[in-house]
Amino acid sequence: MWKNFIKEIPSRISTFISLCWDNFYFRWQLKDKTSYLMISAFIFVVISIPIFTFQLVEYKNVQHDIKCLTLNIFHEARSESEAGQRAVASVTLNRVASKHYPDTICDVVYEKRWDKIRKRYVGQFSWTEFDEPPKLKSKAWYRAWAVAESTYKEKDKILLKGALFYHAKYIKPSWARKKKPIAKIGMHIFYK
Repeated sequence: MWKNFIKEIPSRISTFISLCWDNFYFRWQLKDKTSYLMISAFIFVVISIPIFTFQLVEYKNVQHDIKCLTLNIFHEARSESEAGQRAVASVTLNRVASKHYPDTICDVVYEKRWDKIRKRYVGQFSWTEFDEPPKLKSKAWYRAWAVAESTYKEKDKILLKGALFYHAKYIKPSWARKKKPIAKIGMHIFYK
């Protein structure tokens, strides 16, 4: 008798679950679902707003970073080849990755450090010292933007790994004697 009862347990459980599901399904079909739809829509909106806001803020931050990178490329290497512009962008991104420089592209581009000789704060990139920037939105500007955007999106494929400094070939800054040159691209020499 017990053996038969034990053998029937799985089928009885299956029958019970089936009856429960049928009962639930039948009652669900009879119910007014307007409240469920309203609650679902409310939950969707409540969850979507922070996600959408985060993505919007993130997009604006990325666009701001790309604009700063573009400004640096434009002012430092607008007459250079694409490789020369990518090299300048690489130095900027390498500085962002370095613990010795600020953590964002715009902070790196506009960073000022104390100069003992001039006895004042001096921009790391000379163009940031200008009072009035040159006219943007030219063909060179759009070219620099394209290079900045592609370099930003392909950060893992940086052209000059470890390069943190550069200068034009026609000048000889005193700091360059203490650095290791790693490349000459266009009119610039790049250093570690």
